[in-house]
Amino acid sequence: MPRPIQATIHTAALRHNLASLRTAAPGARLWAIVKANAYGHGIERAYEGLRGADGFALLDLAEAERVRALGWRGPILLLEGVFEPRDLETCSRLGLWHAVHGDAQIDWLATHKTHAPHRVFLKLNSGMNRLGFSPDRFRAAYARLAALPQVDEISLMTHFSDADGDKGIAAQWAVFQHATDGLPGERSVCNSAATLRHGQDAAVRGDWVRPGIAAYGSSPDFPRHGAAHWGLRPAMTLESKLIAASAVQAGESIGYGSIFTADAPLRVGVVACGYADGYPRHAPTGTPVLVDGVRTRTLGRVSMDMITVDLTPVPAAQAGSVVTLWGEGPHGTRLPIDEVAQPCGTVGYELMCALAQRVPVVVAGE
Repeated sequence: MPRPIQATIHTAALRHNLASLRTAAPGARLWAIVKANAYGHGIERAYEGLRGADGFALLDLAEAERVRALGWRGPILLLEGVFEPRDLETCSRLGLWHAVHGDAQIDWLATHKTHAPHRVFLKLNSGMNRLGFSPDRFRAAYARLAALPQVDEISLMTHFSDADGDKGIAAQWAVFQHATDGLPGERSVCNSAATLRHGQDAAVRGDWVRPGIAAYGSSPDFPRHGAAHWGLRPAMTLESKLIAASAVQAGESIGYGSIFTADAPLRVGVVACGYADGYPRHAPTGTPVLVDGVRTRTLGRVSMDMITVDLTPVPAAQAGSVVTLWGEGPHGTRLPIDEVAQPCGTVGYELMCALAQRVPVVVAGE
C-alpha cells in the first residue's frame, strides 16, 4: 500500500470563503489570488472552488496561461506587471490586465505595438516601500499612461503593510486618498486583512478587493482573530496515520538530538510525515496535532519522514489511527493551520506553499 499521507483540497471551503469575503466587502468585485500555484493548493485543483470570483490575480505568464486553459474568460491581473517588453505581447494575446509600478514598464508600453489597448493598474507606494510610484511621482506616471494609445483604462492600487496589526491602515489610506484625489479610475487597496476589517467602509473597499490567504481559510490577523471568527474554513487538510506506537519511560529521550526527555512514562506515536513532506522541521515540542480527532502535541525533533506525538490524551490510539497535521479532522474536528504555524515562528502561508510534491493530493467537493 502507499505511504499513508495525503493532502485534500476542499473546493466547498473555497466557495464558502469567497462568500464570506463578499459579505465582508459588499458590492466590491473580488480577485481570487492564485499566485504561488494557488498558495500551494494547485491552480487546477482550486479552480472549481474559486471560479465564482470576478477575476484571477497572479504573478507570471505561465500561471495566466494555466487559468486561461481552464476556460476562464474573465479578467486576469498580473500583480507585479510585466518583467520585459515581450511580455506585453502575451498580455495582448491572453487579454491580461497588468500592474504598472515603475518607469520601465511605461517605457515598454510606449513602444509596444498592439491592436487592443491594455488595462493597467497603476501602483502607488503608500508606505510599504516595496513596489509602486512614490506619492510625488504618481500623478506624472498617471499622465504618461493616459497619453499612450496603447493604454485603455487605468485603475489605481496600493498595498497595505499593517492592515493585520495595531498600526492599521490609516496612514497609508490617507496617502492613497491624497495621491489619487480627482484621478479617474477604479480603486483596489484591500488585501485579506483590510477586506475583513474594513470592507464595510465603501470608500476603503473600493471597486476591487484582493484577499489572498483568507480565501484559503487562514486568518490574516491571527492570533488576534482565528479563522472561525471571520467565518473561514480550511481549504487544505494534511492528514496521515500513526505507523507505530510505543511506551517511553521517564528519563528516556526521543528523536534526533535528544531534545525531548520524558519526565514521566508516556505513550508515543510515530506519524508518517516529516519535513520532506512540507511539515516544518523547526516545529518545536508542543506543536498541536490531532490524533483520531483528539488534540495532542508533537514531541522532539521533526525528521525527514516522521514526527513523534504524545498519545497520552488518546489512550486508544494505535497504528492506523488518523493524524491531522492541519485542516479538517475526523468527527467534525478542525486544526487551523495558523495554530500549527505560530509555534513554528511562521505563518500559514508558508506551510501551504511548502507542501512537498511527493505528497498525494486529492480534491474533495461538497
